[in-house]
Amino acid sequence: MLGRERQQRVVVLEALERRARQFRSRDGAWPFRMPHEPLDLEAIIDEALAGDGRVGVDVLRTRTVLRMTWADGGAWELWAITLPSGLHLYCDGDVNETRVLASAKRGNPSDADGFFLERLAESHGRVFGIEMDGAPPDRVRASIGDREFLTDVFVELFEGTDAEFRLKADTTADRGDFRAVVVEWLGRVLSAPPKTRRQPRVRDEEPV
Repeated sequence: MLGRERQQRVVVLEALERRARQFRSRDGAWPFRMPHEPLDLEAIIDEALAGDGRVGVDVLRTRTVLRMTWADGGAWELWAITLPSGLHLYCDGDVNETRVLASAKRGNPSDADGFFLERLAESHGRVFGIEMDGAPPDRVRASIGDREFLTDVFVELFEGTDAEFRLKADTTADRGDFRAVVVEWLGRVLSAPPKTRRQPRVRDEEPV
């Protein structure tokens, strides 16, 4: 990366740090802090640089947490930026927009990633100001290798939604056991690293 590009990246990261200091916690969202509503990441970049060059979103990305794609060309991605302070910023994006959703201060990035997926699933995205609905994706790529954990996430994310009915209509598993349906579906669509450990659960870590 050229020196000027590196400097521009630093300027944007500093702007994100300032924004993140204004985030607030919400009930049922530990360990995350959120803005009042999702922030337009492209707008933050433009404001930080004030027309002096351009930093692409991919230059800021530290890791991809989850990517879902559909046969019609649609895609949704959840990813993180690790700021110099150690704060993890969680962002999402599709073909239309890229947003900053929340921050977390966790020593282990994988723990924070898993906690985010749990909070996302249990609230169907609403705790982070987004909506998770529609058809189940045709491909899923995850950074977490714990299949049991990912099954729990998608069971909770899809239960009571159109995705549940679609998956049940396209399965050889017992339709009365939605977890078995999700296991079969993930077996077809999931790409993830091998399981190396049990993923910590937010319910086991959240302060009483």
